[in-house]
Amino acid sequence: MSLHIESVGAGPDLVLLHGWAMHSGIWLEVRSGLAQHFRLHLVDLPGHGFSPGFNTADISGSHAGMLERTVEMIADILPANCIACGWSLGGQVAIELALRDAARIAKVALISTTPSFVKRKDGGNDSHDSPGQAGWAWGMDASALQLFTRNLRRDCRTTLQRFLTLQVSGGSDTASELTWLRDSLFERGDPDEASLAAGLQILLSADLRKKIKNISQPVLLFHGENDVITHPDAARWMNRQLQNSKLIMLRNCGHVPFLSYPGQFIDGMVRFSRTGTQ
Repeated sequence: MSLHIESVGAGPDLVLLHGWAMHSGIWLEVRSGLAQHFRLHLVDLPGHGFSPGFNTADISGSHAGMLERTVEMIADILPANCIACGWSLGGQVAIELALRDAARIAKVALISTTPSFVKRKDGGNDSHDSPGQAGWAWGMDASALQLFTRNLRRDCRTTLQRFLTLQVSGGSDTASELTWLRDSLFERGDPDEASLAAGLQILLSADLRKKIKNISQPVLLFHGENDVITHPDAARWMNRQLQNSKLIMLRNCGHVPFLSYPGQFIDGMVRFSRTGTQ
């Protein structure tokens, strides 16, 4: 299976990885601005946009296998010395890519990303700086995500529309952002429902807390302080764990900071490519 990827612009290589249920068209608002400074590689994840879905063997595997397979396919098309930029689920893919091939990925940008989308009870919540030992309070209840999975099977389109509403909650211009997302959602056809379900299993099960501290590359964290999908404290926690990172926390911003504040996003990415995080 080959992934759909579009390359445009000139400059350092920047690989853009979208989130669950969307496609690489989500970057449209910042695409032309970024292309003035970067050689962009816009990837459609499996079963999203113009990329074919997982095959039956992939779907029947574990969540870890599905995430690993996605990472493998993207790793095969990465240019050398690139910046891997992932939004939401795409951020988890970018984390795994950075750990898999540190020689090829020079820097990492994590947009509205969390190491765990769901709450966890492994040891309690008395420590913020001990991945794998402390509990994880900065996620959704697993039951809520499981209900979302059941609703997806019953009525895929309505469930996706509701998901978009969560993405813009707390944003600076909620109405226009929601309209833009709804117009974009199905412009490349309906997402593959089996791949959507597989993606939800990754969101439900993946826990990357123990891996975060092993990222050696410079990392830029972009997050909205009103994000209701990936809690802003998740970004603050990652900022503490990472060896070399910078956190940009945006006020009056929900889950889609590059849509709420495209100018600040572009400027932040350009500065990051030139100077890193120090």
